[in-house]
Amino acid sequence: MKIIIIGAGPGGYETALEAAKRGHEVTLFNGDRLGGTCLNEGCIPTKCLCRNAEMVASFKEADKYGVDDFTFTLDYNKVVDRKKEVVDTLRSGIDSMLKAAKVNVVNAMASFKDSHTVVADGTEYTADYFIIATGSTSKSLPIEGHDLECVKDSTQMLDIEYIPESLTIIGGGVIGMEFANIFASFGSKVTVIEYMKQILPPFDADIAKRLKQTLSKKGITIVTGAAAKKIEQNEDYEVVVTYEVKGKEETAVSSDLLMAVGRAPRVQGLNLEAAGVDYSPKGIVVDDWMRTNVPHIYAIGDVNAKMMLAHVATFQGIHALNAIDGKEDKINFDIVPSAVFVVPECGMVGLTEEACKAQGIEIRKGQSFFRANGKALAMGEPDGLCKLIFRKDNGKLIGAHIMGVEAADLAQQCADLMNAGMTINDMKNIIFGHPTISEVIMSAVHNA
Repeated sequence: MKIIIIGAGPGGYETALEAAKRGHEVTLFNGDRLGGTCLNEGCIPTKCLCRNAEMVASFKEADKYGVDDFTFTLDYNKVVDRKKEVVDTLRSGIDSMLKAAKVNVVNAMASFKDSHTVVADGTEYTADYFIIATGSTSKSLPIEGHDLECVKDSTQMLDIEYIPESLTIIGGGVIGMEFANIFASFGSKVTVIEYMKQILPPFDADIAKRLKQTLSKKGITIVTGAAAKKIEQNEDYEVVVTYEVKGKEETAVSSDLLMAVGRAPRVQGLNLEAAGVDYSPKGIVVDDWMRTNVPHIYAIGDVNAKMMLAHVATFQGIHALNAIDGKEDKINFDIVPSAVFVVPECGMVGLTEEACKAQGIEIRKGQSFFRANGKALAMGEPDGLCKLIFRKDNGKLIGAHIMGVEAADLAQQCADLMNAGMTINDMKNIIFGHPTISEVIMSAVHNA
């Protein structure tokens, strides 16, 4: 069976590898760089910078660990070089895997000629099935000055070769907060302007509130409930952002500006009309099996806008491939862990307390604090909260919201428990190792 996959991000290339493993003839169109946004402009390079930021933060507190008279300098060129080396290594690995799997990689973007044909660089390709995995692009607020050269998106921010003296970030979501943490650690004076009443809008309100307090103590200015109105440059070439908060106009002045207001599905250039695929600027419309209104055409990952996470794209691809092959699976897209790599980390999976209230679900809550965890204290990481949410009727774990060291891994552990259908009573019988950070989960269970 012939399968064409358009887009070589995590959803595209991992689906291509699995399809080839199953014996399909696969052609993968790589319109930019192997690995897509995640590897080249998102998850991986930002995590490299996050690690550097963690190191710098630790060095600044060396005296707490008995390391006296310790001084250091930060060579940002080496920071950038390390990021590039990691990305290049991973991209090379993907290339090797695709070659070994005999996936036909075309280094061009394809567009539809009709529902069974795509065109790339003047050459036509046909297949039995198509999987669109073109990802997303950075969004921008349609306000005055949004198109000025001084306005950077996340891709441009990753490529800068200097540490901004000061940085204003419009948007307090995952992207905005990670960059805020990174450059504040590197020495930038950072201001975050967020339209919603809390930073990290999808996260539990208690976690978002606690993180805001922690980051504010580190010197990051965070303004929530604020609407950016205008961007301009003054006579000193500084960036001036005018925003409205509580009915008053305020300004933030900085050397650099990052626009981090989310991402939009990449549907441009695909000529979806020619294939008869139903879509809008909000994404390609798909069913639960990632199938579009054209039965042999599927769309996975950011381009369908169901949930813009790299690991979701990967599993949507496997889910779509299973549909093509007529195979059932038990992939549960209601249980998806996610994380924000600030310091301290934040991780979550399942429903928030607010979502439970909106859905009329009665709950039991259990909380524990990292300051009571022996491993956290030994690591010098006492700041943190673990909040678990259980259904009141059957005791099942339906949400976990964590801020603290290793929060991303703890959220994954809770996702495993949720996939196993664990109840509060089941979890009380699990032996947790000591001393481990995961004991905050055990404590939250017993406190419910």
